[in-house]
Amino acid sequence: MSQELWRPSHPTALLIPKARGGRAQRAVYLLLALCAATLYLAGEPLVPVARSLTFHIMALQIGMLVKGICYLAEEIFHLQSRHRGNFWRALSACFPLRWHGPVLLICGSAYVALLDGAGQPLGLHLGLASLCQLLHLALGLHKPSAVEMSEMSERSKQNVAHGLAWSYYIGYLKIVLPRLKKSMEEVSRTNPNVLAHPETWKLHILVPLSCEIYDDLEKADSNIQYLRDLTETTLARAGTRKRVYKHSLYTIRDDDKLWHCAVEYATPLQSLYAMSQDECAAFSREDRLEQAKLFYRTLEEILKGSKECAGTYRLIAYEDSGEAKTHFLSREILWHLRQQCHEEYAVYEGNHPHASFTTINSTELNLQISESDLPQPLRSDCF
Repeated sequence: MSQELWRPSHPTALLIPKARGGRAQRAVYLLLALCAATLYLAGEPLVPVARSLTFHIMALQIGMLVKGICYLAEEIFHLQSRHRGNFWRALSACFPLRWHGPVLLICGSAYVALLDGAGQPLGLHLGLASLCQLLHLALGLHKPSAVEMSEMSERSKQNVAHGLAWSYYIGYLKIVLPRLKKSMEEVSRTNPNVLAHPETWKLHILVPLSCEIYDDLEKADSNIQYLRDLTETTLARAGTRKRVYKHSLYTIRDDDKLWHCAVEYATPLQSLYAMSQDECAAFSREDRLEQAKLFYRTLEEILKGSKECAGTYRLIAYEDSGEAKTHFLSREILWHLRQQCHEEYAVYEGNHPHASFTTINSTELNLQISESDLPQPLRSDCF
């Protein structure tokens, strides 16, 4: 298959997961309605059903109280280092009293009001509920699933990938990307044939989901050859005087054409790879893949919201296959370069949603047709 017809084997939309929606919560509401309808159709007496319902809700709140007591037994020894010596801060961290406290009081009062004398004493019920929760904790059944942990981490923005993406943006991309076009223009003035396509005057950031990064792109793919460096940016940063930032231009060899662009790997992926190789990090290969995908998604969201970086970057995510494909990386970059040259115009023509670069509106053509069959000069002043 020729390179012109080559397409990425896995589109970015299939590689990078989107943020989770609210389907789990909607499933809760649906199951809640089904359970309520089932109880209603069962025709059970209202008072026993209400008594059982309030008891089960109360038992859940007692379970949260027992679990909080267990956590508090540990946090007491970390008052100064974790809670600034404030006991009430530790107490509120262990007991989410905002909702659980009032719910416990309401359900407890309702259960006592509905309790008849023939049933078992309330103290026995509370003791059994506490015993069940302690068994639940002792057996480790209270731990959230992998999906719950992933969702909590993503919602709270506390993943490793979030920190790496923000650090990469603030400490590097936010500094270099706004200056990139000017450096490209300087090279274009001295070498017009090198950067012949202004649409590709961007920093092409490679995001391999395997996190395997080559320090020398020429070793990764022989069709990628170093050309020259762009103009350096020198700044004072964090106590370092004259810190240098620069990018390298590369020649990407096509079958019958040479392309030139600024390309480099996303360096934070090296940290993810190193973590997966270090036993102390307890970072598995599956964790690395998940964090690499989340890194791409987070970085994409950050850059989309950055006005100063608009139009100065191109993220290229790809999945390394186990088999070494010939010139896989150069083909991936070439596909993105062609996409920019042929499709970037559609972005700037957003006010004309029905226009396409493959069609020409006939009203935009102004043809001059001569009534004579003889050849006529093109200059209008000769008529």
